[in-house]
Amino acid sequence: STLFGLTRAYLSPLSKRIGFFGGGGTHTPRGSVRWLGTSYESDINLNNGEKRENLREKRGGEREERESPSDPVLMDRFGRFHNYLRISLTERCNLRCTYCMPEEGVNLTPNDHLLTAEEIQTIIRLFVNQGVNRIRFTGGEPLLRNDLNDIISAANELKPEGLKEIAMTTNGITLARKVPKLKKAGLDAVNVSLDTLDPFKFQLLTRRNGMEKVMNSIQTALDYDLKVKVNSVIIRGLNDDDVHGFAMLAQERPIEVRFIEYMPFDGNRWDRSKLVPYEELLDQIREKHPRLERVEHLDGPNAVSRLWHVDDWKGKIGFISSMTNHFCGTCNRVRITADGNLKTCLFGNDEVSLRDAIRNGYSDSHLLSLIHTALQNKKARHAGMFKIAEDTMRPMTTIGG
Repeated sequence: STLFGLTRAYLSPLSKRIGFFGGGGTHTPRGSVRWLGTSYESDINLNNGEKRENLREKRGGEREERESPSDPVLMDRFGRFHNYLRISLTERCNLRCTYCMPEEGVNLTPNDHLLTAEEIQTIIRLFVNQGVNRIRFTGGEPLLRNDLNDIISAANELKPEGLKEIAMTTNGITLARKVPKLKKAGLDAVNVSLDTLDPFKFQLLTRRNGMEKVMNSIQTALDYDLKVKVNSVIIRGLNDDDVHGFAMLAQERPIEVRFIEYMPFDGNRWDRSKLVPYEELLDQIREKHPRLERVEHLDGPNAVSRLWHVDDWKGKIGFISSMTNHFCGTCNRVRITADGNLKTCLFGNDEVSLRDAIRNGYSDSHLLSLIHTALQNKKARHAGMFKIAEDTMRPMTTIGG
């Protein structure tokens, strides 16, 4: 018995882990696909309207196979539709943020193992055709990619097909001088990673200088009418006293400042005592701003950030509570790493190489089957912060922020 023509071995419990951080797997012979470092034979034939055997969850957690009408490719078995695609363009970065990258750096994937611009365009087209309407380019630092404008411009051509927003996450070091061309290419929004408003602490956190450049980039992005968010990872004893300063940014400028709970990744020395829960951060801000109110109607159905606002503020603040109050039940995002692996969960080790499939000549229907099968194996929620901290995961810079 097979599912989408894939052998049962393909769909065995996904407990194996990739034995490397950078490579995404070696190339496999034509006609096979690499999943988590293991090759399984596949004979995939996906036609719209055909009936498929789908894995379903019985009560009590027992799995069964049954015939059912075709589900959307981007729908998982818990009914979550994934219309938000995050693509990492590079593993390289010009900062060394403590929560993202080990101090010694990481072993970078060879350039010929990274996705080319053409391969990125193929993946974007596939996902947009299946209902993705938001794309975010990440890294590493995506501004280090020389063909970034071309990649954004190609994505922009898909807006008549249903793509609504092209966004980018950046550290902002070189953003200011590149904003005009990025805007012209079709960029709609930027998230700027900034964890302190103190130049000395900026150097401690990033192991580099450049805070003034980041602040200039934020203003330049606003000047060019880009939607701007500022992401701040709060670490107890390091930058938790910057919270009020960030709140003032939202008071004075039309931006969304988002406080992110400290998350465990390989090499970032995560410790529970360093985590500042979002409710504690909220209490700190409300002490100085008692008129702060929840604006739940602005969150959106798949929001990861809980938004708060004061009436006379130009911007808003939000809290991303991945560790203490997860939002897995409404997750609508999938990630593509710079080396071409599809990740359905930020905190999961399960990956499938779309790069290898594309380079082995797989058709669009083959690729869509791989994507759908990966989503069918997506879990209901992540394993919890303590279990995540125990596992060996890629550093954040090789996943894509």
